[in-house]
Amino acid sequence: MSFITLRATPEEKELIQSTASLEGKTVSEYIKSVILEKIEDDYDLKIGLAALNEFEKNPVTYSSEEVKKMYDF
Repeated sequence: MSFITLRATPEEKELIQSTASLEGKTVSEYIKSVILEKIEDDYDLKIGLAALNEFEKNPVTYSSEEVKKMYDF
C-alpha cells in the first residue's frame, strides 16, 4: 500500500474530518474520492472542449430522424 502525506492547517484538518464524517467515510476514503472526482471532471472538461472545438470547425448537426435513417433504426 502506498502513502501520501497531506499538510493542512488545524482548521483545514477539522473541515476535512467533519466533512468526511458527514459523508460516512474515513478521511482517507473522502480525500481519495474527492481527488478522483476532480481528475474525472478535469478529463471530461478536456474532452468536452476538444469536441466543441471540432464542432466549431464543422458545425453540422442531424435531427434524430436523420440519425435513424443513417443507421437504419
